[in-house]
Amino acid sequence: MKKIAIQGIQGSNHHIVVKRYYKDDYEIKECLSFDALIDSLLNNESLQGVMAIENTIAGSIIPNYALIDKNNMNIVGEYYLPIHHHLMALPGENLESIKEVSSHPMALLQCKDFFKNHKHIKLVEDVDTAEVAKRIAENKLQNTAAIAPKIAAEIFGLEVIEDEIQTIKNNETRFVIIQNGAQTLATNEINKASLKFELDHKRGSLAAILNVISDCKLNLTKIQSLPKIETPWKYAFFVDVTFDTYEAYAKAKAVIQIMANDFKILGEYKNGRL
Repeated sequence: MKKIAIQGIQGSNHHIVVKRYYKDDYEIKECLSFDALIDSLLNNESLQGVMAIENTIAGSIIPNYALIDKNNMNIVGEYYLPIHHHLMALPGENLESIKEVSSHPMALLQCKDFFKNHKHIKLVEDVDTAEVAKRIAENKLQNTAAIAPKIAAEIFGLEVIEDEIQTIKNNETRFVIIQNGAQTLATNEINKASLKFELDHKRGSLAAILNVISDCKLNLTKIQSLPKIETPWKYAFFVDVTFDTYEAYAKAKAVIQIMANDFKILGEYKNGRL
């Protein structure tokens, strides 16, 4: 059984990804922060970890890019999960009786339009969606609700008060599968890569890199800049590219490595969209 670290507990979206990605061959390691998830991998307490990296509504989870880079994690896969947020509480509660809703900041952000019509409800940020649901159930917290996946209500015996409260119904989060150390895939199985590099602060430096990506027939699916704290006004760039042939990617990689500074491969893996 593979021990897989997740941010959160059973019943969370990270748990759902593990269930779908690994099927039955896994054991969950619950971590209440992404830092704890990384520590679990560094200390060999877990074989792999599942980490949310971006959402179609809330955008990139920028600190997680830094965590992957700083701790030299290797991205070995990805999974795109449609996100469904449900409001749940103890049996017998309803929207009028609820005074407080706690959940992960991302979940609150993705549901904020729903609560504009329920101004009597106080919104409170918490560490995890399913953890709040578990706390409500264990402590019999009245007048309190959680925003969490429906599986959390099933696990902890709560009632769903409102279904699908996310602002945008076509809401999806991309999760990456990470591990401490490389995973070797055959080149014919690799059609996506995550790269990191830095550039000199001069005109056209980024455009030159993008031209290489285009000329080598790679598709740029993501670009994210991150400031270098120790060097004001200098940035690191994180990019994801997809490609039809590994040879085209290898050519682009070789050229970018010459042109850019601090070039780093964060992972080479299968495109989760295919």
